[in-house]
Amino acid sequence: MDRRNFLKNAAVASSALAVSPALFAEEVMAKKKKVTPAAPKGKVKMAMIGIGNRGKDNVMGLWETGLCEIVALCDVDMGSEKTQEVINQFPDVPRYQDFRKMFAEMADKIDAVMIGTPDFSHFVICMAAMKLGKHVYVEKPLARTFLECEILMAAEKKYGVVCQMGNQGHSEGNYYQFKAWKEAGIIKDVTAITAHMNNSRRWHGWDPKITKYPAPEPMPETLDWDTWLGASHERGYNHDFHNGQWRCWYEYGMGALGDWGAHIIDTCHRFLELGLPEEINPIYLKDHNPFFYPMSSTIEFKFPKRGDMPPCVITWYDGLDNIPAVPDGYGVSEIDPNIPLVNGGKIQPAKLNPGKEIYSKTLTFKGGSHGSTLSIIPEADAKKMEGKLPEVPKATGNHYDNFLRACLGQEEVHSPFSVTGPLSQVFCLGVIAQWTGHKLIFDRETKQITNDPVANQLLWGPVPREKWAEFYQL
Repeated sequence: MDRRNFLKNAAVASSALAVSPALFAEEVMAKKKKVTPAAPKGKVKMAMIGIGNRGKDNVMGLWETGLCEIVALCDVDMGSEKTQEVINQFPDVPRYQDFRKMFAEMADKIDAVMIGTPDFSHFVICMAAMKLGKHVYVEKPLARTFLECEILMAAEKKYGVVCQMGNQGHSEGNYYQFKAWKEAGIIKDVTAITAHMNNSRRWHGWDPKITKYPAPEPMPETLDWDTWLGASHERGYNHDFHNGQWRCWYEYGMGALGDWGAHIIDTCHRFLELGLPEEINPIYLKDHNPFFYPMSSTIEFKFPKRGDMPPCVITWYDGLDNIPAVPDGYGVSEIDPNIPLVNGGKIQPAKLNPGKEIYSKTLTFKGGSHGSTLSIIPEADAKKMEGKLPEVPKATGNHYDNFLRACLGQEEVHSPFSVTGPLSQVFCLGVIAQWTGHKLIFDRETKQITNDPVANQLLWGPVPREKWAEFYQL
């Protein structure tokens, strides 16, 4: 299916899309009425889609709240060791390999879904669920492409369902502290943020001089590879695409930035009202190649003045040998003990652990990832601020609890797509800069890359396979 026909048959006229993905939501919302599904009664009946690896943690986290009933399990590889652990925990729950079949047979028995699949497949499953009026909890990042994030934000408004992206720290101490400190004027006039994730990644050590994707291999008998591929290109199975390896490839995952950015810069982005950058500059890309992510990256995001807030630059660092400098009086870099398991185990300490430094005109702050709270540095400045800091509300529940209570109509969800969509679009722009290796000039009004036509096409991403194109229609 060629790009022209895809755009013609997408959710709005091709003329609107040809001008700007930004017009997507405006065109649709002008023509469609919002439909709000009724909140479920009692426990939320949930279907779990993608239940291996990180998906297993989500299944158990939601179930352990006591607020949901698991009514369906879905994974493209029900025979794998990882999925078997969940199946053994819930042996009487119906199982599916294809989410489309699950919805066809059980839509009336499902209130909400958890989506723990690879980054590139988040979009189609979210859209299928939202069209049926199902609430959605989806792992971060929200979607693989800029346009997909745009459509999901429009779908959230149209269908009126509860939507939560899985950046857990947005329901923990970091969220409440940053909000309170910003409102009290402690965090103000921020001009620069350094964000870093310098732990080992799956692709570290791969040969950066490859000239093609790996050759097809015999496929596991239990795997539905066609459903795994979803809307992406036809490609033969290889173990380096499956079981978490998808994060290594531009086509399937979002690299270190999309994986950890949502846990490190989420509160900065939200409460400093950063929106979308106007310039994205890939300063350093070690072993750059067109297939998988660099061994190390330094990416600069420039955000303009917003109201009375000054321009702000976020500089992102990843890679084992790409450690940013920290300010005098930084102190010890610690790992938040509440960070979820990574590849089956706790994250290992690095030279500089995942986190951020926030520079304002008067104060400097340091923080970790996920729910880690901020500290004022150096210690002398922290002592001066003692007694001036506002009281910070305590979290009343975790991210899963917040989602389910929102489904039940008891509270507002913390990470709706309206908030996490623009955050994920920042990551999409960063990935385009990594992929092309070029500086990008971005028009925040038209939502177009103005200096690189090829990079601009990557806002849309690949044309979906024909039988998957329907998910791009609202």
